[in-house]
Amino acid sequence: MFRNSIRQKIVGIAAGLIVLAVITSLLSMVMAGQVGHLLDELTNRYIPAYGHLARVNIRALERSLAMRRMMMAKMQAPGEDGGYAAARKSFDEIEPTIKREADAARVLIDSIIADPSTPSDNAALGRLDDRIDNAVNDLLMRLNAENKTLLEQLDAQEFAAAKATTLRADALRDDFNNRIEAIRADMLAQVGSAAAKVMGAQQRAIIISGVVTAIAAILGFVFAMLVGSGITRPVMRLLESTREVEAGRLDGAITITTQDEIGQLSAAFNRMIETLRHNQRIRETFGRYINPRIAEGLLEQPAIAATEGQRRVMTVMFCDMKGFTSLSEGVTPSGLVKIMNLYLSTMSAPVHAHRGIIDKYIGDAIMAYWGAPFVEESEQTHLAALAAIDMIGQVNQLRKDLPELLGVRTIPADCDIRIGIATGEALVGSIGSEFMMSYTVLGDTVNLASRLEGANKFYGSRSLISEATAAACAATIELREIDRLVVVGQTQPVAVFEIVGKKDELTPAQSELRQRYADGLAAYRERRWDDAEQAFAAALAAAPGDGPSLAMTARVATFRQHPPAAEWDGAWHLEQK
Repeated sequence: MFRNSIRQKIVGIAAGLIVLAVITSLLSMVMAGQVGHLLDELTNRYIPAYGHLARVNIRALERSLAMRRMMMAKMQAPGEDGGYAAARKSFDEIEPTIKREADAARVLIDSIIADPSTPSDNAALGRLDDRIDNAVNDLLMRLNAENKTLLEQLDAQEFAAAKATTLRADALRDDFNNRIEAIRADMLAQVGSAAAKVMGAQQRAIIISGVVTAIAAILGFVFAMLVGSGITRPVMRLLESTREVEAGRLDGAITITTQDEIGQLSAAFNRMIETLRHNQRIRETFGRYINPRIAEGLLEQPAIAATEGQRRVMTVMFCDMKGFTSLSEGVTPSGLVKIMNLYLSTMSAPVHAHRGIIDKYIGDAIMAYWGAPFVEESEQTHLAALAAIDMIGQVNQLRKDLPELLGVRTIPADCDIRIGIATGEALVGSIGSEFMMSYTVLGDTVNLASRLEGANKFYGSRSLISEATAAACAATIELREIDRLVVVGQTQPVAVFEIVGKKDELTPAQSELRQRYADGLAAYRERRWDDAEQAFAAALAAAPGDGPSLAMTARVATFRQHPPAAEWDGAWHLEQK
């Protein structure tokens, strides 16, 4: 329906400009025709009429000269009849010429008067016509009469009388010449007036043509601007809205002011914006169920969605809430949901802050991981350790918020968190079925992190990390070696460490605790039970209630009564707990 509308607008602009140009050209042609008509009258009527009058004057002078020659021939000695005859012939031939020239001038003047298409002083021209008629029909007739008398007197040899007649004839001739000259002067004034009119008309034509051309140009420019802005303005609005969308701002819409293709495009753009807003709401909603970074990674790097998976070095964290069972007893379902949401939100924030990926929530447990393609392999353990430090730092605030949330005064004293972190090779990729997929990590590293989280129960600690994790983050994190464990499902012992704090930020008590605990652990592994007991006691003195020190003290007491086998390697099997 609107396919040709923009083309029609452009054609309309061109047609409008062409019409203005044609009008300007036609007006210029009309005015040029008027000037040409005036110029034609000037050249074909005024100037020729003046020329006829000038020749009348000349012919009158020639006729007078011929008369003088005739008189001189008669007054000469006999035998000069040839000169007389030649002068007489010239005299007789001039008179009709004078009449023809005068009549021709009158005809031209009458044609000027009769032409209503040209501006002329018809009254003045009419008077000129009458004056020419009077001069020719009155003075010329009287002059001819005197000339006839003069010729008769010359033929009769009456020279005295001829002289008197000559004087009268000269007076009439002078009067005739003066009248003709006066008529010529007035005619010349009419010629000048006509020429001035031609020049004025020409100047008016130039001015009017210039004005009309300027008006046509202005109208054409205004018309083109109006139509052009009607096309470009919606395009500019569309461009600005596109830039807004490019910047991620989807709250705007384009006002549709045209019904052409641009209007259709604007309507389609508004529908697209609405779809994007809808998709954004879906993305924000489901971003709480699917980590946005995973979703973006799957979109931007489709290779990571490969179902066969990839083996990569990853750092995996498990976090569980200690005392959750006792805390949830007697709590309503809505209250339990509030507890879970507060706990998971509080503990998830540090993971997000340190660029970790929350894989899933398992009851009150959080599983998260760090690694490619989301973070560099060299920084994954450091980020995981920092997240663990911040999570432990949130425990006191969590203990304050829970009673207020539940409307109780206190919560169980054992409300705390346990964190296990392990680093190693894991299978990473999209795992699932044709009905549902999950981008996750699998393998021994995941199992080890889960076992270490559970081992906190035995040691009374908050965080335990694997030997590989400790080795990778030792440059930035203060650690304490806790023990050597053989976790469930494995046969080889691994050293486990506790995260104490950030590098070079330990208090004197923490440094003392770590040193005394290290002394006790060395004596324990060498079966020097007394020295081990004393060292762990010193550790407890530095940090009363330290879970690992209490656990190791109890174990030393057990081994003192029941020494381990001779092949004991100093490792503790979690099955023994």
